[in-house]
Amino acid sequence: MNRYSITEFVKQTEQKDRGEGFFELETPRMLEVNLDGQVWAKAGSMVAYNGDIKFVREGILEHGLGTAFKKALTGEGASLMKANGKGKLYLADTGKKIVILHLQNEAIYVNGNDLLAFEPSIKWNIKIMKKIAGMMAGGLFNVRCEGTGMIAFTTHYEPITLRVTPGNPVVTDPNATVAWSGNLQPEIKTDISFKTFLGRGSGDSIQMKFEGDGFVVIQPYEEINMNPTQG
Repeated sequence: MNRYSITEFVKQTEQKDRGEGFFELETPRMLEVNLDGQVWAKAGSMVAYNGDIKFVREGILEHGLGTAFKKALTGEGASLMKANGKGKLYLADTGKKIVILHLQNEAIYVNGNDLLAFEPSIKWNIKIMKKIAGMMAGGLFNVRCEGTGMIAFTTHYEPITLRVTPGNPVVTDPNATVAWSGNLQPEIKTDISFKTFLGRGSGDSIQMKFEGDGFVVIQPYEEINMNPTQG
């Protein structure tokens, strides 16, 4: 029964340096950051590290008064921390699967709850969907990431990417929408018959309609922390 020994377990699960660079997927649900400088990460996502690393929660005014005002509206979900130093940093978020993207002078919107980490070379800004804010607890906010560098975001289970092409819009449930290309601006729709059909609650009648040329990333799960406002 050697395969159940501690030695074998350590051998099978120990960290392996794959030489993939700044961001490295240790497992589908664990991100290793080979840190030599700085990285932005979701507050509370650190599960372990080694080396000399210091953590600083983002100052409320550090990213400009506009973002500070937006953060007051979005609550804790968009809180970020900076990790500075040299070493290996391990990040995770409630066991969700992790996607790594290398932006090359590109832009992508990521749901604020799903953004896990990004390089300091990436410009970011919090955007709030005001039409949804009045309908859903906390509203729906996302982070626009733009520039050249690596970002990591998380999904519940395996994500699917839907292409959006001219004349072929895609309509999604906001609770299942993880990310979309930076050139798309979703239109917020309400559908009373859809709500009645599902028979769940006021929030289920809200939909996001994407038109143009781009993509939308969805997950087979509805984010719990975006429940409809209870009246």
